[in-house]
Amino acid sequence: MKVALLNPPWSFGGSIYFGCREPHLPLELGYCQSLLEAHGHEVLMLDGAFDGLSIAGLAERVERFAPDLAVITTAPTYLFWRCAQPELTLPAALAGALRPHAPCLAAIGPHGSSTPRAVLDKLPVDLVVMGEAEELVRDIANGADWSATPGLASWGNKEAPTIVGGPHAGRFVDLPALRWPDAWIGAHHHHHHRFEGEPDGPGAEVEASRGCPYSCSFCAKLHFRDRYRRRQLDAILDEIDGLLAQGVTYLYFIDEIFLPQRALLEALVERPLRFGVQTRIDLWKPELLELLGRAGCVSIEAGVESVTEQGRATLDKNCRMSTEELAERLILAKRHVPFVQANLLEVTNDDEALLDAWRDRLRGQGVWANDPVPLFPYPGSPDYLARFGPPDDWAWERAHQSYLRSFEEFSDIQEERPLPLGELERGCRCA
Repeated sequence: MKVALLNPPWSFGGSIYFGCREPHLPLELGYCQSLLEAHGHEVLMLDGAFDGLSIAGLAERVERFAPDLAVITTAPTYLFWRCAQPELTLPAALAGALRPHAPCLAAIGPHGSSTPRAVLDKLPVDLVVMGEAEELVRDIANGADWSATPGLASWGNKEAPTIVGGPHAGRFVDLPALRWPDAWIGAHHHHHHRFEGEPDGPGAEVEASRGCPYSCSFCAKLHFRDRYRRRQLDAILDEIDGLLAQGVTYLYFIDEIFLPQRALLEALVERPLRFGVQTRIDLWKPELLELLGRAGCVSIEAGVESVTEQGRATLDKNCRMSTEELAERLILAKRHVPFVQANLLEVTNDDEALLDAWRDRLRGQGVWANDPVPLFPYPGSPDYLARFGPPDDWAWERAHQSYLRSFEEFSDIQEERPLPLGELERGCRCA
């Protein structure tokens, strides 16, 4: 079978989107390509940003390829599935442009994982993959029965969607080393969450683990990338060595939570690269922070969320350190890693004077503590479930409306007030 895998040319005007707006490697499509080619399928993988293609340009390339199946992602890379843009404007436009050129059109991403019926309604696609995508895309290409394969949602008789089971969780641990086109790596100028120095070569993204053993209320991972798994070390190192051979000088580990892995860190000590991670600082012992620095880590994004134990408990952080202990561990991390950030969320009842004093103390020691960010109730998060119940066809609209009503100020990457979701998605719904 001929399969086209496509990442749209992303833009986020008027969006509440919290993720980085620079291009990143579409890891989910890379895994799909590896598994498809291992089963003998012919694959065309395109990325709007790295290939320099508009939606019309992507559609033209797909038309020439004449695929049996085309797959589009509704969020910009696995890294941002937990904080995806609510609007499906660009995926809908891409799906519409591809529709004449693909007998079968499928969508993967966090939107369909939490609200498959809504995605089928908004996008002119035949099929929605719920959960982690790579294994199910392979199965679709291998002829899986849509009406009997858990993790798939389709129109069936065109009157009512057929939704089989729930979101899929892949094995992940044995995924092969990814290889990327030289042109993509050459165009990957962005070093994600790096602030201690200017890029001195191409950047890249790598995944060493998937999921998280914690269940913080704000994290949208109930329907994808939930269960914690570690990838085989030899595959990770093979992938990293391939990137080094392509000239990459900086990696960002997209892991939801980069837990201490001594064997991986010791292997990285021997490799000439720098990297960034997102983690929980309360899980790192002093000697492992020292090893993390020696391994080449130059950026830590540490989820603290609240400066009070009560606030962290409200968010179900399950943190065993006091606020003072967290501050001391962050300051210690800064001795070994050039840039350390304490992520904070806007939490009701956090004392403003206490917050300011804590942030000033950390900043005085060189640790960045951001302005608290308003919390968006993502469908697929425990927070959404507690507020509104299980997500339905209008879950994204409901969450978006609640967010705009609750806050006057938003994250520091939003230079203007976000637009209502209905305005962003005008003309999106097919039914």
